Amino acid sequence: MTQAFDIVIVGAGMVGAALATGLGRDGFNVAMVDRAPAPTFDPQTAPDIRVSALSAGSERYLQSLGAWDYILNMRATPYRRLAVWDETRHPLSNLLPRTSNQVEFDAAGLNTTHLGHIVENSVTQQGLWQAAEAQPSVTILAGNGVSSITQTADLATVTLDDSQQLTATLVIGADGAQSRVRDMAGIGVTRNQYGQQAMVISVRYQGQVQDITWQGFYPSGPRAFLPLHSAGPDYPGESRGSLVWYDAPEEIARLKSLSHEALMAEIQKGFPAELPHLTHIEDRASFPIARQHAKHYSAGRIVLTGDAAHTINPLAGQGVNLGFQDAQCLQSVLKEARRAGKDLAEPSVLAHYEQQRRPANRRMMFAMDAFYHLFSNQAPPLHLLRNIGLGTARALPFARNRVARYAMGIDDELPAIIRQLASRLPGLSEL
Repeated sequence: MTQAFDIVIVGAGMVGAALATGLGRDGFNVAMVDRAPAPTFDPQTAPDIRVSALSAGSERYLQSLGAWDYILNMRATPYRRLAVWDETRHPLSNLLPRTSNQVEFDAAGLNTTHLGHIVENSVTQQGLWQAAEAQPSVTILAGNGVSSITQTADLATVTLDDSQQLTATLVIGADGAQSRVRDMAGIGVTRNQYGQQAMVISVRYQGQVQDITWQGFYPSGPRAFLPLHSAGPDYPGESRGSLVWYDAPEEIARLKSLSHEALMAEIQKGFPAELPHLTHIEDRASFPIARQHAKHYSAGRIVLTGDAAHTINPLAGQGVNLGFQDAQCLQSVLKEARRAGKDLAEPSVLAHYEQQRRPANRRMMFAMDAFYHLFSNQAPPLHLLRNIGLGTARALPFARNRVARYAMGIDDELPAIIRQLASRLPGLSEL
């Protein structure tokens, strides 16, 4: 059996589901395909180990899709402050006051109620699926993978694992960093594997839900705390949170092998004193980190978005926010193409999307690599530079707030100091 659509989206994660919802609201006939079954949510269960820091810009986008209320009705934790400090000790540290290596961003200084929300990925996806299901022109085909994609001058044909065929003017690959759609389109990538891995640890801690998320930078990599929601009546006086520990692969492997009790001791010894008192470890997982960028965002009637097009160092949690920006841009470009009577896969249409998104994605790659190289280094000049930089950020609210507004998705332009630093980093010219 063959079904005809305007657009087939392969990948129903956060970015794919957002695109399906937005395009459906714009009147496109959309199929959303994913090998995984529909997401579920149980308020009684422990949180998903995968969480994201959704920026204010992403929040506005989710509101426009009708998904934000679904998310808030499940669980999302606002954060009003974000702190960064340098935990690398060096003889030069004694030349500077202790507070010079700390900077805090506060919503009050930006005339806003919060900087963003910490949300479980599964909750965001579930909210977006509910929004997509509310659109009559969106068809969700869950539990079915894609076996092949063929293209002609007029159409693309997507063949599913069960031999069902879907035809469309355009196929969107939103199927993640290991995108099969990208491979089927013959689009290559540039990739840089970092020398670290990231370990994510779901915990409970004593006290009320905190309104701050922070990162302490060590020579081996950052260690971060993200607040989640109350642990509920079963654990009175406790809240849930997520920890992220970046380190060398062999050290992450050692930490993963420890019992909960031994890992708790390592966390208490290895994390900053600002970490609240932990009461329990609920789950843990690790993953390698890499910077990856597709050499092209489109090929024929196939276009890429989100992690299928790019992945960045996750140290500031900006990956999904970039993906949502891709989705907004692609939705706008396709809506305008239809209004102008153009083929959705016309090269000029897809080139316009790439011309807008590739520079923006590269800027965020630059910023994340700038922080990575600057803070993952014990060289005395760089140690002094980053302490001076953090001290300057504390002393100059305007500069500090420019960085915060960029990270929140309010401003589009990367602050000049980060652009200058990033331009000196190795390995970025080919992106």
